[in-house]
Amino acid sequence: MAEKITSRASDFSQWYLDIIQHAKLADYSPVKGCMVIRPTGYAIWEKVQKVLDKKFKETGHKNAYFPLFIPESFIHKEAQHVEGFAPELAVVTHAGGKKLEENLVVRPTSETIINAMFAKWIQSYRDLPLLINQWANVVRWEMRTRPFLRTAEFLWQEGHTCHETDAEAEEETLRMLEVYREFAETYMAMPVFCGLKTDTERFAGAVRTYCIEALMQDGKALQAGTSHNLGQNFAKAFGTQFQTRTGSIDHTYQTSWGVSTRLIGALIMTHSDDKGLVLPPRLAPTHVVIIPIFKTDEERDAVLSKAKLLADSIRAWPTQKAKLGGPVSVHIDMDEGKSVGWKFNEWEMQGVPLRIELGPKDLAKNQAMLARRDTGAKEAVTITDIPARTLDILLDIQENLFKRALENRNQHVTDVNTFEEFTKTLDTKGGFVRAHWDGTAATEKMIKDETKATIRCIPLNNLQEEGICIRSGKPSKQRVLFARAY
Repeated sequence: MAEKITSRASDFSQWYLDIIQHAKLADYSPVKGCMVIRPTGYAIWEKVQKVLDKKFKETGHKNAYFPLFIPESFIHKEAQHVEGFAPELAVVTHAGGKKLEENLVVRPTSETIINAMFAKWIQSYRDLPLLINQWANVVRWEMRTRPFLRTAEFLWQEGHTCHETDAEAEEETLRMLEVYREFAETYMAMPVFCGLKTDTERFAGAVRTYCIEALMQDGKALQAGTSHNLGQNFAKAFGTQFQTRTGSIDHTYQTSWGVSTRLIGALIMTHSDDKGLVLPPRLAPTHVVIIPIFKTDEERDAVLSKAKLLADSIRAWPTQKAKLGGPVSVHIDMDEGKSVGWKFNEWEMQGVPLRIELGPKDLAKNQAMLARRDTGAKEAVTITDIPARTLDILLDIQENLFKRALENRNQHVTDVNTFEEFTKTLDTKGGFVRAHWDGTAATEKMIKDETKATIRCIPLNNLQEEGICIRSGKPSKQRVLFARAY
């Protein structure tokens, strides 16, 4: 019920946890730091997988699967990589009742084990580009966890590709970043900034890391996806070489890129409200719930009969598949042990985009009442017009959620010119702060230590603008995006 949810204004963190619990998205595991993804939460993840998997295959990638266990020596082959991941590694030392000859690391990411295979598979430029994606689970031993956002084990996809040249690898890196941007904005209805991470924030072992950054309702940023140009770092560590077109030998240029179940946390914090979950229709497991309303057996038979016909007509509406990404999913709530009011609250909690109320008075008028989850607006619609109107409303909800999130994001992007303005904006308004930075890691660390704000990204196609760094007072050539973040 909605009254179980802590309000966003009073405690955003608890509000987030309440929604996960009461919307039945996930539950706590007996293993500390892990979560159990419940059917509703997993259904959202399946929708994410379906859309992205299609996009990956359209760009030439093929799915494969690599082992969960990685020889510990592999992790040590790339110096930056082991340094970046060492604190988070889970290591297997015994198996089958015996101590292992070599420890095994439980997969934190797969660059190392995948390169061991790439080195076997690639001999010539004719084998390139090699475009692989994996849907898998990974383990990173986080000390402070939060469901979906940061857990010891989580689900994700990780793309890994090999190319002849650095230019081709860079093109691939940016191509997949654009896939993530388009998915976030078109399907998640979540506006994002695309940009380059600083050297401090880039992926361990990468040459360049790009990201998409979103703004949550509490004014904090969330990194929603990353795409890495790995250069030849891992190829050199693992001997992934090929014969070039001129007959010489070179190391492949590589990329890796990924998103995870963190996207579900992003959906919650971007769109939901104090009544519960709010989902964009393109990722909602159930689009429409029909609530039959009746008191007598006679009314029951008439209302349920019409509800079933109505559900079938909505599912069969011909134009919905292309626009929504699939057929409209309709559920009829036939639980007679719950009151109508309880059902209204419960389905609002579950985030179903559209509710249809159908009772004897509606049948008499040959209509039903349609209620939107995003705005709460209701309208009476003639029965024969409902399939078409349902699609229109669902598409409008999708558009409205993006527009609402974009307006909120744009209202929370602030330019500042002094460190005093910077700290005041972070403390009073939050959001993204555009400020000059001198480009040094030392100043970046100083700002982070003093304010807990990090450089989220240097936006792509960022305008060059001469200025003064807000913290060091040294010359700066551009503004970058700072924020406190998850």
